[in-house]
Order: sequence, then structure tokens, then C-alpha cells
Amino acid sequence: MTREALKPRTRGELQASGYRSRSVKQEMRENLIAAIRDRRTLFPGIVGYDKTVVPQLENAILSHHDFILLGLRGQAKTRILRSLPAFLDEWLPVIAGCEINDDPFRPVCRKCRAAAAERGDALEIAWLSREERYREKLATPDVTIADLIGDVDPIKAATRKLTFADEEVIHYGIIPRTHRGIFAVNELPDLQPRIQVGLLNILEEKDVQIRGFPVRIPLDLLLVFSANPEDYTNRGNIITPLRDRIASQITTHYPLTLEDGMAITEQEAWTTRDAGIEVRIPAWFRELVEEIAVQARKSEYVDQGSGVSARMTIALLENVISNAERRGLRTGEKRVEPRLADLQAAISAISGKVELVFEGEQEGPVNVARHLIGKGVKGLFARRLPDAYRTKGKDPTANSVYRPILEWFSSGKTVEVSDDTPAPEFYQALREVEGLEPLARKHLSATTPDELGPAMEFVLEGLHQNSALSRERVDAAQVSYRDMLKSMLSGMRTRDREEDED
Repeated sequence: MTREALKPRTRGELQASGYRSRSVKQEMRENLIAAIRDRRTLFPGIVGYDKTVVPQLENAILSHHDFILLGLRGQAKTRILRSLPAFLDEWLPVIAGCEINDDPFRPVCRKCRAAAAERGDALEIAWLSREERYREKLATPDVTIADLIGDVDPIKAATRKLTFADEEVIHYGIIPRTHRGIFAVNELPDLQPRIQVGLLNILEEKDVQIRGFPVRIPLDLLLVFSANPEDYTNRGNIITPLRDRIASQITTHYPLTLEDGMAITEQEAWTTRDAGIEVRIPAWFRELVEEIAVQARKSEYVDQGSGVSARMTIALLENVISNAERRGLRTGEKRVEPRLADLQAAISAISGKVELVFEGEQEGPVNVARHLIGKGVKGLFARRLPDAYRTKGKDPTANSVYRPILEWFSSGKTVEVSDDTPAPEFYQALREVEGLEPLARKHLSATTPDELGPAMEFVLEGLHQNSALSRERVDAAQVSYRDMLKSMLSGMRTRDREEDED
């Protein structure tokens, strides 16, 4: 016999089973208490909130509070809301055929009250899964009171020959249909103020009123919301009486550590591909991807009020892997390592994910994306390798680290690297630079030729970002590194010739 067949089918059987009715908030509180005692993971997939946001969520549920998640884009607000059904019972008994999931022992709609009085313990019941008890609405300016709460249904009134004063002519909206469950409103400030007013009674008095009917339907709900602080000024506002009735306001945030950001990106990004090419991403490269987001979140070109979503690093890493795949398909290699060229080829994942201020608009999205990649390289270089600026100081130890590289370039030599160069050729070209390979081995943990090529390129790019080397873009897929001073003198001679020709 199946588990489904063992469930009580009538109110009498349900009562004999020992079932007791609880409010949604009491049910969630008791289930949360059990989860905490069992040391279960409360919000799977939510990274970096264990000591900040999660304790506040626990407090809100334990306090029977409706709450709002307030934070910038890409801070897992919707994911948190959609994980709340885990704190509901697996199954909930409801009166069979009821539009608003009435409790068999405490029906609130007229139709179910009449059916309960008539049938008694023979009242038929159905079972609702926890997933069916969660409803969500994205707040948009066109949402109406009828959508949320309900309206009079003239067709029902005509076919059943009922007057408009009869409660049974009501067509229930999404909120009454979520009775005994969790209702979430995403982007609350986008809801028009007159519609927000309709939520006041639900939050405080726990009932709904439709078209001024003298009818009270006491709903049992957990109401939760999400909002972006930017929306308070750009698109709308949360009316003061509604904010006052939302018991807890919980502020989310971006990852507080680089490790948390990397964990989120690794968890969410599509990295396991099916093209027959293995893209191996070293730890330093994953760190670089996350460093670009860190730099974007403090860049003077980016609107910090809008935020930089974690979706940026996810999309960026996926594009990097795709570009590396393309190279492997063209070169015939079965295993490839990402390069800086792959980041440059993935700038569409950056430019589409950041809102620019006026200065950024003047620079242009592509230039800002390249600027952020450069800042990311510089930030990671400073963390992983010795201070490049000290090469110009009095510290002989610091000077000795980069001196062989700089002297090699100062002798007039250059290095050209390309996106479509096979890994062995890429490695051979870079290992010609004296003193470069030992730095990549020591500070970036690169060991094989496949790993050493991209790592050595990173060291050169880091020196360029610290104004120790010059870099010139030969074409869209090829760059050249050379001595900074010779590059500057060459540029001056070129300008002089152009002036003489004029």
C-alpha cells in the first residue's frame, strides 16, 4: 500500500490520527526549532550569510514575524524566499475542493463552513504538499487588487443566481488562495501605493475585504517581501503604514570575503561541459574572476547604488570557459587552461551587468570592462606576488625579483601572445623571458607547461598594470609586451615624424 493511500481521507479519520491544527507561523517555528536542534543546513546553497543574514531569518521565524529582505541585485533574496517552504510540514490536510485550502477543523469560507456542518466527520479532505503552499508575485505597476485579493465574479453570480452581496460570488485572488501558506512579493516598491494599501489589513488584522463587502475572511499566512534600496528613489516607495506593519527588515549583502564569492561562483556557474574538452581552471584564475567583481563594487565608473550582481562573475566564468573551449576546438587540444585573452573575450559578461555613472558612460561599456579586468589583475598581483612598485625603491630583495625580467625587455626584446596559440607554443614563447617562469611556479603554484603559460602571462600583465612594462594590442586576439621606456620613446618619435610630415 502506498504512503498516499495511508493518509486520512475524512475529517473523522484525521481527528483519529491525532492531527492538530497549527498556524503557518507556529508550524514554521516548530520545524525550525527541530532543524536547529538536529544541526541541519537551514538554507542550502546560500553562501556567506551564516553569521549575518541567516541568524536574522531564524529570529524572524521564531518570532512569528512577517519580514522583508532588503538588498541590492544578485544577493540571493529570491532564493532565500523560495527556500522557506522547507520549514513547512511535508503535507497539509485541506477540505477537498476548497479554493482557499481551508482547515477541516476551522473552515473560514461560507461554502466550507456549510459543508463541514452538513457532513461532519464524513467531510472529505485532500492533501497539499509544502511546495504547493508557496506562492510568489512579482510586483509590477499593472498588478491590481483583483489579482492579489479578489473581485466579484458576475458570471458566477449570473449562473448560480446569486446577488452581488453573496460571499460566494467572490473570485479569490492569489493571496486568499495561499491561505495556510507563504506568500512572497518580489520588488515590493514597484507595487503602486494604492495596491500596497490593500495589504495593510492582511498584515495586521489578518483578513481581506473585497469590494466593500461586509465579509471577513481571516487568513493564515506568512507574508514575506523583497526590495532593492535603489527602488526607493528610482521607481517607487514602500508606503509608511506598510513598512510599519512588516515586523522584521533583514538586510542582505554581497560576499564579505573573496572565498565566499568564489564559492558562490563555483556553485552556480556551468563549468561541466560536453564538448570533449577539459577546461581546467586554476585557483588563481578563479580568484581573478572574483577580484574583478570586487573592483567593480568600488569603481568610480560604476553606479554603486545599483550594485554589481553575483551573476556577473557567474556569467564571466562561463564565457571564459566557452572561449577556452573554442580555442581547444580549433587547436585540437583535449585539455586547455584559461588565459587573460579569454577574459578579454568575455567582456560582454561584464558590460551587461554593471550600471555606469556619467564618467563610465563617457568611457564606454567596453572600455570600463577592460579597465575592471586590469584593476582585477592589479589587485590579485598585489596579493599573490611581491610589490612591483618596490622594484624602483631601495630594497635590493624586491629589486632582484623582477630585475631579470625587466632587463630582458630593456635589451630590446618583446613577447607576443595570442588567443589562438596552442598551449606548447604559448609556453615556449613566454619561457624565453628570463626570470619569468620561477615567479609563476612559486607564487601561482603552476607546475606543468599548460599551467605555466597562462600564469607567466599573468605576471607580465601584472607588471604592465603596475607601469613596469608596456603592452600594445596588435589585434583583437594578440598583444605584445615590451620595455616601458623604449615604448615611450618609440611613441615620441612616431609623434615627431607625424608632426614633421604635417
